[in-house]
Amino acid sequence: MDEYTADAFANREEPIPVIAVGNDSLSSDHRGKREILKEKISGTSSKLKDKLHEHGSGSKEYGSSLQDRLFTKLLQQVIPEEDVDELASAPDVRSSKYIKRPGFSLPLMTNNFRRFNARIGVVFVFQNRLERLLTWRKPAQTLSLLAVCTFVCLEPYLIPVLPVAAALLFVMVPAYLARHPPPPSKIGSATYSMNGPPLAPPRTIKPAAEMSKDFFRNMRDLQNCMEDFAVIHDLILKTVAPPTNFSNEPLSSTIFLFLFIATCLLFITSHLLPWRFIALIVCWTSIALGHPSVQQLLVSNHEEYLAPQERTAQSWLDAWTSHDIVLDAPPETREVEVFELQRRKGGVNGEWEAWMFSPTPYDPLSPQRISGDRPKGTRFFEDVAPPNGWEWGDKKWVLDLASREWVEERMVQGVEVEIEGERWVGDLAGDEDTPEPKAIGKTTTKHWEEGSGNSRMGEWRRRRWVRTVRRKVVRAETSAGIATS
Repeated sequence: MDEYTADAFANREEPIPVIAVGNDSLSSDHRGKREILKEKISGTSSKLKDKLHEHGSGSKEYGSSLQDRLFTKLLQQVIPEEDVDELASAPDVRSSKYIKRPGFSLPLMTNNFRRFNARIGVVFVFQNRLERLLTWRKPAQTLSLLAVCTFVCLEPYLIPVLPVAAALLFVMVPAYLARHPPPPSKIGSATYSMNGPPLAPPRTIKPAAEMSKDFFRNMRDLQNCMEDFAVIHDLILKTVAPPTNFSNEPLSSTIFLFLFIATCLLFITSHLLPWRFIALIVCWTSIALGHPSVQQLLVSNHEEYLAPQERTAQSWLDAWTSHDIVLDAPPETREVEVFELQRRKGGVNGEWEAWMFSPTPYDPLSPQRISGDRPKGTRFFEDVAPPNGWEWGDKKWVLDLASREWVEERMVQGVEVEIEGERWVGDLAGDEDTPEPKAIGKTTTKHWEEGSGNSRMGEWRRRRWVRTVRRKVVRAETSAGIATS
């Protein structure tokens, strides 16, 4: 690669991943075949890129072959659409319904991965240099970082200076030196010329070419980065989730209590703490822990000094939790209701027919009754189920003998309440059910009335049944065993 041409980011200081088949010692014939294979792959790659340029960019299927299209159609049939389960599940914040983004496409995903892999090298270069900086590979650079962190911690107003200084030192200065390179060493001292016209074209950064060394280096680093993310993600979930998700309620309650006390104390004393000194200690401690000598010292002294203290703190926490955290409260209980509806057959003097069990009383002024809809419910008592997340607290339903109370509570009008007997609450007979003539020029409001018979009842009557439900107890598996939440 020429010195002044466009460059691509990759971790060039580490070996290139090589795919080896069989013995590493290859004959000259095999090496020749491998070179021919590389030329064919490079030619195929260039043809593929030409096809991609012909297809353009955007949400089109880049260079999609017949197999890719068939596989994409198959995945679209296998993967359900988002709006199929929209009513059965909560809305997904990643749903394409909320943002205008292309749907899943295998050719599009493949092309985007190639583009992403060709341009991600700058991130891995930064990651590699940061690791070398924090692991004390070059102590002078790490000490310089500590000096900068010390100034920032002691004088926080220097924080806005950091991005400006970084752009000046790491972007502008290298770009200027690239246009004004030093003369060859054989002419004289290799010093940068600050005067005169630029001697070299500006250095630009381009994506890594496919099937190149930089492309494979980026792919290797991306593979390792995904592994690191998966390991860190699983470690965090394994460490943080069990104590905080209330699978072990005493432990989670203890942590909640400590966090609540700490929050209250910080609200009061936060302005009194020396935050600059705390930030300085945290910064120096974090960078010092990356030193190999410090890590070796911690590992060697962990079992001798730190492990006994950890076991002592854990035993103290368990003892305090078992004595002071009491979670023997019974499950939450509530009372649910259902209304037994009956309908009269054959006019005013007809017999009552069992209709259904409904969650609403279906009174004369209910929205269902006014709109002409039929009541909703189930035909049989055994089909009445408890609410989701609840279970029955007793064995059977109990008839509510205080019909007057629930009628007054709901402000039901136009009904007659039985104060004795089966406690039916029936509709008052309307003008169409009674032979009396209507009063001309007058309007009357029918409130509920007390009675013990059904001579004046209209088409519908109902009575209320109640039953106790309690919250379901969910048993969750934890690392320590089975815990009840």
